[in-house]
Amino acid sequence: MSPDQTSTQPGHPKQPDLAANPDPTTDPTTEPTTEPDAGPTTEAATEPATEPHAEPTTEPATKPATEPNPKPTTEPATNPADPPKPRSAAATRTVAIARRLARTNSWWTFLVLMVLVTAFSIMRPHQFPTTFNLRNVATDAAVLLIVGVGMTFVIIMAGIDLSVGSVLVFAGVAAAKTMTAVAGPDAGWGAILLGVLAGLAAGAAWGALNGFLIAKARVPALIVTLGSLGMALGLAQVMTEGQDVRGVPTRFTDTIGNGRFLGVPWLVLIALGVTVLGALALATTRFGRRTYAVGSNAEAARRAGISVDRHMIKVYALSGTLAGLAGVLSLARFTTTTIGGHTNDSLGAIAAVVLGGTSLFGGVGTIVGTLIGVFIPAILQNGFVILGVQPFWQSVAVGAVLIAAVYADQLRRRARQRH
Repeated sequence: MSPDQTSTQPGHPKQPDLAANPDPTTDPTTEPTTEPDAGPTTEAATEPATEPHAEPTTEPATKPATEPNPKPTTEPATNPADPPKPRSAAATRTVAIARRLARTNSWWTFLVLMVLVTAFSIMRPHQFPTTFNLRNVATDAAVLLIVGVGMTFVIIMAGIDLSVGSVLVFAGVAAAKTMTAVAGPDAGWGAILLGVLAGLAAGAAWGALNGFLIAKARVPALIVTLGSLGMALGLAQVMTEGQDVRGVPTRFTDTIGNGRFLGVPWLVLIALGVTVLGALALATTRFGRRTYAVGSNAEAARRAGISVDRHMIKVYALSGTLAGLAGVLSLARFTTTTIGGHTNDSLGAIAAVVLGGTSLFGGVGTIVGTLIGVFIPAILQNGFVILGVQPFWQSVAVGAVLIAAVYADQLRRRARQRH
């Protein structure tokens, strides 16, 4: 065998020199296995013999550019059977949850609430983020939160209730009249309980009347509740001759209105209890599922066997009952009926529910979102007072956020319809 032929054999000690300077024109007797353009098959054929010698000098520089190596040990990032597969699945789930949250109004409302709390805490660090001030904010929001829970059910059902503010006043008057008529300012818990039941019954009666007229008489909900708004407020003024009722039992006001349990006001605890019960009822019970069904498509719910008319009456009765409870708690807090102090409660409750992500078109919404939405006006009002800003700017800010929330809801609906 000639020296030229032996120098081209695979595994020969001079092979690294040819690999480092390949030139098929220099030796016509060069075998095809040494050509760099021979493809992956020739490289695989020569690799077992040349790799131990060529790797320290020439392979690291030429291998990434000329030879795709399918071995798992050299390219773990491209191997489909890589061990970090469970980690990527968890990351995928996290991204999916984040995208789902980003599509909900309640998530963005929560971010707005956190921005407000952070901003006021930075501007007034010794006044706003204190236990005393936060307790006041929670107490201010408690009554509106109870009204908002009932309003959430109504709006998810694709309805509206403009009368809850007046029903609240009427229920407070009924409760105060009952307590003072039975025993007066020194009434015990028996008379107080009768007054509370009278307020709840008054609210439930107004709510059931609204639901009956909407479901059976087929009068639009906007017209019915607008009419009952004036009727309930007018009858409350007739019963009191336009004067606030005083002489509420002191035991009732001292315990429920101003008392605390483990440092937390009773008003806040009652409001949180109503919120938890409302969230459970909406998310886990047949009543809640039917509310979503009627709000999504009333005709489909009727064909599925749901008594839509009866369910509408129940939902409006629930809204009226919770408005009555809010009236009783307002009576306990202010020790009077405050007839002229609840004119904006209806719009405030609707704004809180919509800010919390509940769709005005029905079928979408949560109680947790309403809880978040209620605290935005409360935080704004409290922060403006601390900063010395006119409280009228609160209405401007809440209105702007409300319009933005409804606009985002419409964009989301259009996206769903396109898909």
